[in-house]
Amino acid sequence: MTAANQPVPFLDLAGVNGALRGDFELAYAEVLEHGRFINGPEVARFETEFADYCQAAACVGVGNGTDALELILAGLGIGPGDEVIVPANTFIATAEAVCYVGARPRFVDVLPDTLLLDPDAADAAVNKNTAAIIGVHLFGQMVDTERLLRVTAKHGLAFIEDAAQAHGARFAGQRAGGVGVAAGFSFYPGKNLGALGDGGAVVTQDAELADKIRRLADHGRSADSRFHHDLRGRNSRLDSVQAGALSLKLRGLDQGNKGRVRAWEQYLAELPEQVRPVTRHAKAEAVYHLAVVEVDNREKVCAGLTEAGIGWGLHYPVPCHLDAAYGDYRAESLPVAERAAERILSLPMSPTLSERQVARVCEVLRSVTE
Repeated sequence: MTAANQPVPFLDLAGVNGALRGDFELAYAEVLEHGRFINGPEVARFETEFADYCQAAACVGVGNGTDALELILAGLGIGPGDEVIVPANTFIATAEAVCYVGARPRFVDVLPDTLLLDPDAADAAVNKNTAAIIGVHLFGQMVDTERLLRVTAKHGLAFIEDAAQAHGARFAGQRAGGVGVAAGFSFYPGKNLGALGDGGAVVTQDAELADKIRRLADHGRSADSRFHHDLRGRNSRLDSVQAGALSLKLRGLDQGNKGRVRAWEQYLAELPEQVRPVTRHAKAEAVYHLAVVEVDNREKVCAGLTEAGIGWGLHYPVPCHLDAAYGDYRAESLPVAERAAERILSLPMSPTLSERQVARVCEVLRSVTE
């Protein structure tokens, strides 16, 4: 097989993590040495580092990104009788977290260019039961936080960031995680900042909220005694091994994001005209967790990519309001999200993606869309 015909993986996790293998082994050896697999010094160190990185006051490591959103909602006292506005175009975990605290998700449409939450649609969806808006920073691009903050201020609502796909992204100069009342991050291995297993974090400017979330995530323990529990909590903690790995990877996050930006810019220059890339807002500095485009006849395009050994994904082919598990919350027709779900396609994206690989993806797309 010639280099020009070699397969292109959707995500090169081996390449992303391979260069740090020796460092990971040393970090693991340190945890083995001190034996504090839960709440070891690595956790506090990473929490400080990541809060600083997000330009926020505090960070609480938790078990995963879904837990992070659920703990934020619980920490804010959102529950039965409340509604939370959620974009229909998001991973199901956003809605899942709302349901698990007993609140009701109110699905709204997205903008046709960025496929991110439409601030006007969110504004129109507010009612007497609305408690919060979750702005999902999807595909590596932040929502229009300026417009959404005006909406939440107008109605006295909490603005929560779902930043699971936006590590390092900015809007109007502000980093993801430092804008809303709190932000939930996922460190699933495929994220821009991915652990070597599951992990997540809550980032916030509110120290009191961070303290409450930390106690909720640790069985609701009292601040004064580990033997007393003044909150009904749960168990969701970031372990020491994952925290150590994340500290190592955080050092190279900005450089890795630059690699993603370079790959995206090459896509923009070389994609055939039949392939429409998702737009970036003028004030957004995206980090391209995913390289999302829209195509006609997606089934044919995907088959052609597969035949050529090109990895691909769909994010997301079923809008939340049409998913079977959320039939109780089915909204009126949300045409932008519904149309996009039939056309979106995620192309290979990694910090390690080479110019030759991007060119090959575009060449194959050209051949299957003509």
